[in-house]
Amino acid sequence: MSIVRSEEEIEILRINADLVSRTLAEMAKILKPGITTLQLDKVAEEFIRDHGAEPGFLGFNGYPNTLCISINDAVVHGIPSRYAIRESDIISIDCGTKYKGYYGDSAYSFAVKPLSNALKKLLTVTKESLFKGIQQAVDGNRVGDISNAVQHHAESNGFSVVRELVGHAVGTNMHEKPEVPNFGSKGRGTKLREGMVLCIEPMVNLGGRQIYQENDGWTIRTYDRKPSAHFELTVVVRKGKAELLSTFKYIDEIYTLQ
Repeated sequence: MSIVRSEEEIEILRINADLVSRTLAEMAKILKPGITTLQLDKVAEEFIRDHGAEPGFLGFNGYPNTLCISINDAVVHGIPSRYAIRESDIISIDCGTKYKGYYGDSAYSFAVKPLSNALKKLLTVTKESLFKGIQQAVDGNRVGDISNAVQHHAESNGFSVVRELVGHAVGTNMHEKPEVPNFGSKGRGTKLREGMVLCIEPMVNLGGRQIYQENDGWTIRTYDRKPSAHFELTVVVRKGKAELLSTFKYIDEIYTLQ
């Protein structure tokens, strides 16, 4: 059953989404060669708690950290470690919060220069695919309209989309129905209704779409070990145009791919 949220619920979800967005911007401030992913994780946890919320991922299904940090060929769910960021790395950071019983969830793929043109294009197209999907998150459309928009933009630019992992609704649980795949057909799937809150999150690979899970039980990697990118925003389905709850504007004030 897809849940339509009240405006009061959406306001709490907005607070969560804004805090996640600000936390990701804090990562942009300190991300540089030499910093470890565990150091990033510690800063994020402190920032979230200092703002009156809890890390949404910490302890979720046994997950051990505040952030998922996935480097290069890791698609998602990378566990923070003593790995030190290097030049030319792609660093996908996925962050969640929990406040007043509701969740926030957003992700951004950063990169450390120098970066090849192919990797720049991967990051650019993945982010564009996200916004193509968001344009379809309007009352009366279907989930397949979002999915198709993401898939078409990514694949028409020569990339592949991960099919085993999906976006989702969010609310009092981190992952709620409906699921939002990054591939599909227009006019298919759950009908979108005003007030539904969705996390749309393209996961796009430079090479093939095949993935596998590491022995740690979390980290998802590309089978061909080529790089992957991941961007995620939380939106409210509205009439005519989706409403963004999370945002990249705080990151854009600090960080640029170019």
